[in-house]
Amino acid sequence: MNNQMYQQTQQQAGFPQMMNIPGMQANPQGQNLGAHEVLMTHEVLTDMIDGINQFQLYQPHITESQLQNIWSNQIQHMHNSYQNLVNYMHNKGGGQGVPYRTPRQFSPKYGLRNPSPQQPNNSMNQMDDRDVASGMLGCAKASACLYTTAALECADPTLRNMVSNCVQSAINQAYELFQYMNQKGMYQVPTLADRTTNTMANTYQSGTSMAMMQ
Repeated sequence: MNNQMYQQTQQQAGFPQMMNIPGMQANPQGQNLGAHEVLMTHEVLTDMIDGINQFQLYQPHITESQLQNIWSNQIQHMHNSYQNLVNYMHNKGGGQGVPYRTPRQFSPKYGLRNPSPQQPNNSMNQMDDRDVASGMLGCAKASACLYTTAALECADPTLRNMVSNCVQSAINQAYELFQYMNQKGMYQVPTLADRTTNTMANTYQSGTSMAMMQ
């Protein structure tokens, strides 16, 4: 796509400049990107900004030190991922980045243990650590879905890998938050009866290898 066609695509999509995102300015040299990946990168960067802003709203309501550490690590990584992607779109390099740290190994607690009833808060002053952790978890899950869709639309290999790393980061962030909530009894995992679980699992049998079929 030449620069003129690129600009026309931007205008038709409602973006008179490269992307109408804070910190993002049009590159006079143009970026050799397809329409789909330009539009999806716009969605990714907007989601990153929304996620960072959402995390900032949560911070005053955190009282537990472990959750505060998780919040600090995750929002710093989100800032870095955003800036890395912006730099690449500005032709300033930026590399592919490194996904958010892999969550530590742990054994999830299964089953329901007198779960607390849940309902919406009547005031933001009622927000507690469970509300914050759950909101952060929902943010990571939604981002993982969006970034996966965006990565599948990327033709540029570097951009594709960068967005793929963002997918893995969101997955790791979500699991770190699940670990925290599960340990605290905030996120309990209901189970089926053993007989039902085994029946469903045994429904699927090993297939014949392709080598044996030839």
